[in-house]
Amino acid sequence: MEDMLFYDRMQFAFTITFHYLFPQLTMGLSLLIVYFKGKFLYNKVEKYNDAAKFWMKIFALNFAMGVVTGIPMEFQFGTNWAKFSELTGGIIGQTLAMEGMFSFFLESSFLGLFIFGEKLLGHKLHFVTGFLVFLGSWMSGYLIIATHSWMQHPVGYEILENGKFVLNNFGALFSNPWLLPSYLHNQLASLVTASFVVAAIGAFYLLNNKHHEFGRIFVKTGVIFGFISSVLVAVPTGDLTAKNVVKYQPATFAAMEGIFHTEKGGSEIVLIGQPNTLDKKLDNKIAVPNILSFLTYQNWDAEIKGLNEFDEKDHPTNIPGLYYAYHIMVGLGTIFIGILFFAVVQLFRKKLYKTKWILWSLVFLLPFPYIANTTGWYTAELGRQPWLVYNLLRTSEGASPTVSSGNTLFTLLGFIGLYLLLGMLFLILVGKMINNGPEPIKH
Repeated sequence: MEDMLFYDRMQFAFTITFHYLFPQLTMGLSLLIVYFKGKFLYNKVEKYNDAAKFWMKIFALNFAMGVVTGIPMEFQFGTNWAKFSELTGGIIGQTLAMEGMFSFFLESSFLGLFIFGEKLLGHKLHFVTGFLVFLGSWMSGYLIIATHSWMQHPVGYEILENGKFVLNNFGALFSNPWLLPSYLHNQLASLVTASFVVAAIGAFYLLNNKHHEFGRIFVKTGVIFGFISSVLVAVPTGDLTAKNVVKYQPATFAAMEGIFHTEKGGSEIVLIGQPNTLDKKLDNKIAVPNILSFLTYQNWDAEIKGLNEFDEKDHPTNIPGLYYAYHIMVGLGTIFIGILFFAVVQLFRKKLYKTKWILWSLVFLLPFPYIANTTGWYTAELGRQPWLVYNLLRTSEGASPTVSSGNTLFTLLGFIGLYLLLGMLFLILVGKMINNGPEPIKH
């Protein structure tokens, strides 16, 4: 049973990790495309229109990859997690169906109109189609995170005698206190990814003396949007999300911060340390006293419960993984704010495009927002374990009892091989798009 559950979790973790490489760019990029198209309508400078069309091509390729890699996850609810689907389908099926019917079809339909319909529609309606692509992608994110938020903090439900969950308050799904902070945190994090991608491609153009005008536009846009979104990811959305964890999942928060024992007189914030679950302590830690209490409760001496306060069977099942995922996310977010702050300063000093160390930093940092977003999701998912629905349904109770570990491992290896080929093909195609650059400015 343990082997079966391990491979079920590994398969879903792999497929969803690979899948989310694509939506995290498209959700943020859709807003930047609307910005470029709107800028063109405002100032009639053709290069902004060319920029919008260039990025929509990359958006379309990412969207296609997201669809291809997202479909297998839907099937896994029926194969590897059939018991979970049977028990909770009456609730999560509501939001997942809405995501497919309203958001996915809205996004995909108007994506085609944006790519192929500019001459037919005219620039104003073309802008509207771009805005509807943005709206569809952000609605899709909202409905997915509404599902996820219910699993983290279940509301508006009742449990029947047969163990099935049913809704008794549909509106509660969308007034869930977990939802809005998580949604805004996720969407702004996707904007960070898109901003870094746009800025990195612009920096690449400037460093290679090609597509120079577009390089300046991309760097400026990416740096400004990236700095604003990076700050907002930390405060207030990250802060509000962490406060939800403190309130509704205190054992998870203790594991995230590496608090094994309740500390009197205020809790320190750990900058560096390695969780030692055997001795229940952090090894080689560097910490600042009382800061965590202040950040959490705005009180220097506030008490934060340690893991010793909770039944060990309810502790997160992978405390080191949770701790490192959380600290990687926070550490990278801090680096993003620092680098982008210097970039914004240089931009206002009119020296950014000649400051090579910042341009090289933007290129080098290209993969790291993807890592930060992935570790952020790992923090949420590892933090909820050992529960599928927090405090109500354990992960071990949701797996399909008739799917063997051998079958799951076989399909996992198949997914790894197939996704490796898809990933290589994607990189080749997007690399050619970037190398060719946006369409030349029309005179």
